[in-house]
Amino acid sequence: MRYSILLLILAVSLLGCSQSDTTNLSETPIATATPFVIVATPTPLCNELLVSLDVEEQLVANLYERVGPSVVHIISRVIMMDFFFGPTPNEGTGSGFVYDDEGHIVTNYHVIQGAESIEVKFSDELQVPAQVVGTDPTNDLAVLKVDSLPSNVVPLLLGSLTDLRVGQRTIAIGNPFGLDRTLTTGVVSALGRPLRAEDGSIVYDVIQTDAAINPGNSGGPLLNSRGQVIGVNTAIRQDAQGIGFAVPVDTLKRVVPALIENGYYPHPWTGLLGYSITSDLAQRLQLPVDRGILVARLFRDGPAVAAGIRGATQEVILGNRRYLIGGDIITEIDDEPVMDWESLSKYIELKTTVGQAITFTLLRDGKEITAELTLASQP
Repeated sequence: MRYSILLLILAVSLLGCSQSDTTNLSETPIATATPFVIVATPTPLCNELLVSLDVEEQLVANLYERVGPSVVHIISRVIMMDFFFGPTPNEGTGSGFVYDDEGHIVTNYHVIQGAESIEVKFSDELQVPAQVVGTDPTNDLAVLKVDSLPSNVVPLLLGSLTDLRVGQRTIAIGNPFGLDRTLTTGVVSALGRPLRAEDGSIVYDVIQTDAAINPGNSGGPLLNSRGQVIGVNTAIRQDAQGIGFAVPVDTLKRVVPALIENGYYPHPWTGLLGYSITSDLAQRLQLPVDRGILVARLFRDGPAVAAGIRGATQEVILGNRRYLIGGDIITEIDDEPVMDWESLSKYIELKTTVGQAITFTLLRDGKEITAELTLASQP
């Protein structure tokens, strides 16, 4: 009897457990996030990509080995006046490169401006005196000459702007902060920029690059991937990083031979001054066109006077400005439109030479006429 009661109690207990489990299974299950770990492992590059990277590095390294010895360190000494000590020598540094086998070296004018003495240091630490052969402050170019060149130095080849495009590789070699033959790389950021100097002169069609250029790089070469000179590093944007400018190689080709031959570059000159015509100025002065140049003044015995061009005949005050009016209006030069004074100056500088005859299209008293002008050398 006692055994039967124990069996009954056990059966009831088991039944209770069974009912409890059934109830739990019928409830909505609670979803829990299952943690998992992702192990990031670098994927090895294929051999083809590694080979192409090696080629890129070898191209730049080989270029540096070939071109580096032809880039020189220029040390210029200027005598400064000190209030307490009187004349005091001050040393500056810059860069340059070998132009030909005769020992001519190209650099920036501002690198050697006012120098009492100049020395050139080559990659083998040979340091020799150099003489100034010619300068062109307008284009910030200068040519030096040394008596002899080291045996491992060859003139750099000159490239061309014809096929140069934005995005192409640029390589700068120079001496930033006196660090000899430092190489930096970048790309052509823009073409055709005008670079205005403090004296108001403009270097046209400069190359903009993001290759690192610092004080001391001035005068050094800007190169393409073939090691050809495409520009002369000359300036940086002071309030920005990665914005440098180089005098274009086409300007170098035009100017340097004249510096070697004559000591200066003869800039073509028209002998006239005028105002850039805008829509606002045309309306206020009641001019017949809203672009071109209103001739104001002519230089005595200058080319414009000889060509029969007329300057201003009267003076008017508009607001707080004085205008000389009544002169001819230049609308074209050699059948190309003249938009303003800068477009005329650029055409004269880049596309003409001293002694060349050009044809101006003028408006005079409401009529269109032409005048042939022979360019002189700028005084």
